[in-house]
Amino acid sequence: MSLAYAAVPLLAWLTAGSLKFALNSWLQRRLAFGGIGYGGCPSNHSAIVCSTATLVALREGVDHPAFGVAVTLAFIVMLDAGGLRRQVGLQARAINQLQAGDAMSVALRERMGHRRKEIVAGALVGALVACFAQAVAL
Repeated sequence: MSLAYAAVPLLAWLTAGSLKFALNSWLQRRLAFGGIGYGGCPSNHSAIVCSTATLVALREGVDHPAFGVAVTLAFIVMLDAGGLRRQVGLQARAINQLQAGDAMSVALRERMGHRRKEIVAGALVGALVACFAQAVAL
């Protein structure tokens, strides 16, 4: 097995996370360490799984069974990021509103899921990282 199948998703994760940090810092006009984590643009999860699927397609071909597995995993992760995790964030917001004024309560993180454009941006970042890695023969 090539080390690229472990290195490329890691590189995609680092790239997407760095872009997210830079974008949030620029928008907030301060270092946005609070924006690191779940949610935001681009989606780290989408970048990771799409970098893997793209790398498999480039190295093994789209007719290889591993590509089918990688694409299936990518769809599951991206649907989860835009669906279930987004709903968890909405529930956290509702719980935080119910707890407002309670000094003993700890606020839940509300930004959990992704919008479609954030998922697409993450998918593009992942695909570009895989193409770059393939071009430099990582």
